[in-house]
Amino acid sequence: MSQCAPLPSPASSTTRKLLLVGQPNVGKSLLFTRLTHRYATVSNYPGTTVEITSALADFDGELREVVDTPGTNTLAPQSNEERVTRDLLLAGGGTDVVQVGDIGNLRRTLLLSLQLGEHQVEFTLCLNMSDEPHGQSVDTALLGELLGIPVVATSALRRWNIEKLKRHAVRPARPRLALKYSAAVEETIGKLQMSRADALAVICGGDEHYGSLAAEIAAARLKVVDEILAQVTTGLTDRGRGTLGLLCMHRIWGWPILGLVLYLAWLFVGKFGAGILVDVFEKTIFGRFINPWTTRLIDAIIPIRFVRDLFVGEYGVITMALTYAIAIILPVVVTFFTLFGILEDSGYLPRLAVMLHRTFRRMGLNGKAVLPMVLGLGCDTMATLTTRILETTKERVIVTILLALGVPCSAQLGVIMAMLGRLSLAATVIWLGVTVMTIFLVGYLASKLVRGDSSDFVIELPPMRVPRLSNIAIKVLARTEWYLKEAVPLFIVGTLLLYILDATHLLKVVQRALSPLVVGGLGLPAAAANAFVIGFLRRDYGAAGLYTMQRAGALTPNQTVIALTVITLFIPCVANFLVMVRERGTRASLAIAGFIIVYSFGIGALMQAAFRYFSVTLT
Repeated sequence: MSQCAPLPSPASSTTRKLLLVGQPNVGKSLLFTRLTHRYATVSNYPGTTVEITSALADFDGELREVVDTPGTNTLAPQSNEERVTRDLLLAGGGTDVVQVGDIGNLRRTLLLSLQLGEHQVEFTLCLNMSDEPHGQSVDTALLGELLGIPVVATSALRRWNIEKLKRHAVRPARPRLALKYSAAVEETIGKLQMSRADALAVICGGDEHYGSLAAEIAAARLKVVDEILAQVTTGLTDRGRGTLGLLCMHRIWGWPILGLVLYLAWLFVGKFGAGILVDVFEKTIFGRFINPWTTRLIDAIIPIRFVRDLFVGEYGVITMALTYAIAIILPVVVTFFTLFGILEDSGYLPRLAVMLHRTFRRMGLNGKAVLPMVLGLGCDTMATLTTRILETTKERVIVTILLALGVPCSAQLGVIMAMLGRLSLAATVIWLGVTVMTIFLVGYLASKLVRGDSSDFVIELPPMRVPRLSNIAIKVLARTEWYLKEAVPLFIVGTLLLYILDATHLLKVVQRALSPLVVGGLGLPAAAANAFVIGFLRRDYGAAGLYTMQRAGALTPNQTVIALTVITLFIPCVANFLVMVRERGTRASLAIAGFIIVYSFGIGALMQAAFRYFSVTLT
């Protein structure tokens, strides 16, 4: 997320901070952009992998460092993101706070406001999304009087009331919200011998010992909030429960809707992005112009072949790494992020998470795992990074395994679909059945073997709405910039690794070592070993090698299905592997990669044995 305006001066240790705090999906990030209009710095919070975005902004002539904190539903932390937000809130030291809430879900917003008040936090309440129809009228002036804090209704999307918010943000106040709980709760607070707010956070933090007391606290808070709502709102409706929204979550009708969404996604990302746009970039822009011109230039200035090949050879940084990252993956990324933004802003993704929650719960996950899994169909590398949204280490590990094992990226999926399109429907059913079975089987076993707890499933159901093009464009630009910064360097690293293996002839050693397994175990031609080796660098290149063999008549239909199943389940590309190392650690990543290699070849061998035993002949 970057703008062209330069920073007036770097933030100093004396620059006062302004924290944007709120639940997920309330428009904090867009509001951050409206407030700053400048290049944002993204860095990890010390000791964590949680990213914090900050930038300088001018508030009536005074510079403030605006910080976009991770979304949080509670100040009794249930995840690393919520813990980071709470730590930033309570750090003190010259910090103003703006709580950003969805005006259409005021009950949820005020429940967080109440917790901020209990922690003695001074803040300004920003009720965002005020331009959207939400079935209620809110008297913000009366709400401000009742709470004793500044309350500003805004629309970050339409840039409405942003200047008013900036004036009030620098004059926060402590809310007049003092709750007295039941005798049992008050007695427990006293026994914990800590501040009242910290004691309440401990009681509400998920410890089963305090389960009944946590329920009492939640009920008391809800009662106070509802009393406030009764005074400041009229025409309150449950806006998240429209007919279409309910159908999207229905246990029967939800599935055909999902099928339609996937079909449209295939047309837009698979056909348009991975097909038309990739052809334009790869074959025309890079194939006819960039790569030939660069090759001639390198040949002219670098006569040493070893150095020349580093840039424009078979495994060159330009001819492979950048061609892959920009010409092949970038069009898929942009189209997928556009689709993802549409689904996100329309309100469909949270409903998909609700519909699939029971299914994912059997794998030790919850409905939130749908989001990185869906993103994995665009690019597993970025999907692995987004596992950070999951609240426990156990859930992140399980989803990382499933992404690496059974979720093909859109580029690879396009090649697979092209190969299956030349075969019978039975071949497609077998490939899909084995892949889906693998996801559920491995997910179930991982839930039993991976240590740790699963988190509760709490998700906001925003209204079903028609997405705004300007909002989608902002999100796509921000996420594309993130891809270029996070993933492209990893593609370059992976290409350099392959270049070294090729230069030292270790690549041919690996290919020869795999040949007996490929021929004896999978029943494939020896040349298929090259596809699996190349597949480690680029999953779609591995599939493309098999596609070339199929077109040349080197693979029978049975061999094609076996090969496609193994390449789908095979070890993830090197960029994804490097992200796994970054997110999960070297030991865990090597263990996951080793398991995937053994499992994928084992499944292929079982398929070959089953085809022989049952005399299966595909067409």
